[in-house]
Amino acid sequence: MSTTPLPGIGVRYDLTTREHRQLSVIAHRDGARTVNVYQADDPDACAQSLRLTGPEAASLINALAPSHHSPNLLSTTDLGLVAERIELSAVSYWNGRVLGETRMRTETGASIVAVLRLAQAIPSPTPDFRLAGGDTLIVIGTREGVEAAATILGRE
Repeated sequence: MSTTPLPGIGVRYDLTTREHRQLSVIAHRDGARTVNVYQADDPDACAQSLRLTGPEAASLINALAPSHHSPNLLSTTDLGLVAERIELSAVSYWNGRVLGETRMRTETGASIVAVLRLAQAIPSPTPDFRLAGGDTLIVIGTREGVEAAATILGRE
């Protein structure tokens, strides 16, 4: 990657992909970004240019970041397990219900190993533990199991 200052505009970043395609991103001083893709047969001819607002660029950056950079993802192992933080919404169907009603382990194979509530951590909550909106549940299981748990916990 090479960097070129563009006085009065911002900075241009140029990248050549593994397939020898030329890309550039212009980081404008106002926070916007322009993404340019150049023609394969003529690296000086722009094939596509897309201007993004600052928030759009931030969303794209988040989409391009690997999943292990997710603030919710706690760890992964070579065994294929992940631990993730899942926040329970105040409008969740499970707000005020007991943990056992979710049938989480039976339905997903994932386990809720702790609950963070305000400044308190509740390790190994039992099936009669009452969930509350704003709780952050620490869920461990396979990627698929944790995603299924998030779907169940997101039910309104």
